[in-house]
Amino acid sequence: MEGFYVYVLRCADGSFYVGHTDNIEKRIADHCDGNGCIYTARRRPVELIFSDNFQTRDEAFVVERKIKGWSRKKKEALVAKKLNQLPELSKKKF
Repeated sequence: MEGFYVYVLRCADGSFYVGHTDNIEKRIADHCDGNGCIYTARRRPVELIFSDNFQTRDEAFVVERKIKGWSRKKKEALVAKKLNQLPELSKKKF
C-alpha cells in the first residue's frame, strides 16, 4: 500500500523508537543495517512492532510527534492494540 507510515521499533535495550516514512520496507531495513539513525544504530537489533498508514506525510508526522510524547505505558497499549486503554493512560496522575 502506498502512502506514509508511522512505525514503532523495539530496540535491543527494550526502548522504543518512533518514526515516519514513505517507504517502510526500506526504512526498517536501514534501521536493521545500522543506517537508520544514531539512536537505533547503537541499539540493534531492532524489531518492527507497530505501523499505521496515512494518506499524507503531514498526517503521519503529526501522529509520530503525538506518539513520541506518550508515556511508555501508553505506547505499550498502542502496540498491544488495547486502544480502549489509551484515554485512561492519557489522564495525568497527581
